[in-house]
Amino acid sequence: MQIGFDIGLMGGLVNEHAFNDTFDSPSPTMVGVIVSIMEVGAFFGSISNAIFGEAIGRRRSIGLGVVVMIVGSLLQATAYVRAHLIVGRIVTFLGLGIVNSTTPVMQAEFSPKATRGLYVCMQLTTLNFGTLLVYWIDYGFSFHLNSYAWRVPVILQCAFLIPMLLLLTLVDETPRWLAAHDRHNDALEVLRTLNNGKISDSEVVAIYEDILQTVSVEETMGAGSWKDLLKNVKIQSQRRFFIACAIQAFQQLGGINAIIYYSGTIFRKSVGFSAHMSSLMSGFLQTWMFLASFIPWLLIDRVGRRRLLLSMIAVMAAVMAVQSALVRQIEYDTSIAHVSGIAAAAMLFVFEGAFTIGFQATVWVYPSEILPLRLRQRGSAISTAANWICNYIIVQITLPAVTNIGWKTYIIFAVLNALWLPVIFFLFPETKGLQLEDVDRLFAGQDEHVTGDIFVTKGATAEIEMDGSELA
Repeated sequence: MQIGFDIGLMGGLVNEHAFNDTFDSPSPTMVGVIVSIMEVGAFFGSISNAIFGEAIGRRRSIGLGVVVMIVGSLLQATAYVRAHLIVGRIVTFLGLGIVNSTTPVMQAEFSPKATRGLYVCMQLTTLNFGTLLVYWIDYGFSFHLNSYAWRVPVILQCAFLIPMLLLLTLVDETPRWLAAHDRHNDALEVLRTLNNGKISDSEVVAIYEDILQTVSVEETMGAGSWKDLLKNVKIQSQRRFFIACAIQAFQQLGGINAIIYYSGTIFRKSVGFSAHMSSLMSGFLQTWMFLASFIPWLLIDRVGRRRLLLSMIAVMAAVMAVQSALVRQIEYDTSIAHVSGIAAAAMLFVFEGAFTIGFQATVWVYPSEILPLRLRQRGSAISTAANWICNYIIVQITLPAVTNIGWKTYIIFAVLNALWLPVIFFLFPETKGLQLEDVDRLFAGQDEHVTGDIFVTKGATAEIEMDGSELA
């Protein structure tokens, strides 16, 4: 919820009188800097987590990130000049980068294989609720002219951060991190706690032994150092690392946060709505995104990651192509400009719905599933950094693009989304229903030394089919 709140926070504030009075009506380029500088902070936060996160563990990484975010939130809320605000946003998102690159790993390592995708979908529903909440908070304060109209929404970030610290006292370290750091007895005890009354103790011990064997295999292959990220050993660490980074980059370059961050501006400049109506429609748009996020709860562990990605990205590409044509009619004030404005607004709802159903949940569960255990924290942190730096690029260029090239902006997003389809179809395997340790077997393919001699054999996981063809 904290991440969603932060993502949507500035989108509703930068057009308000109180914010512009405090910061002397920044230009579109400066607004782009104020909004997008968060991605720079999150990028460096993710990179720093790649350096120390594996050593200190999942719980401590999240705790450190939360403390940094509290400091950044206070800096933002007390700002009177642009430089102060920008520094506060960088600090806040340094912390968010640490949290954001650790939480999916923690979830993946705790979750049962059958419902791992569902748990990530639940997390993202709360993320979308955070964005929905802040848009309506921003809208409620938009009628006020004093500086508290933007300071109160900013300081409300702490309402999520302090409970996060309390929640961390209730959560164990993940059994896979414990096993990878020679705390074997602790790992077994956590597994027993997680599965108490759900499966027999012999089944718990079997999972525990499989985790230990995975750790042993990856140690023999060296799958743990920085250079191992780019080394294509028998379990294809390099390929898996590139897949994790690619899916994160694809998400952002497709244009979703251009819509979320600047929906008010897009409704006003591209669609032609008034400032008040644009703010209202932005709130409805985020409400729809929240409601749509319940749909993948039913699909991600049944339909699978690949099919959701391919079908919904195809819809996103088509929507952006249609959007460019509609916005062109509005800009040239043709005879169908009014109808085109209504249709263009509808296209934004379709785009966000398709993204939420097909991309949003998958992009956070998939990298943690696809990466080897000993590279999971480091690889996830770098793939998250790829997410944030691509987010920065898109958020930085969107406002100038909408201002300068108008309808052609949407053609860029249409082309980019279309490009992702063949890459995902040919290179991304299906991971639904697999134990995390089984993914190593999936990428080991026909290497009998990996799938037979070292790993515990687990029936159907020796050969995994992906849409009718084996992954070699």
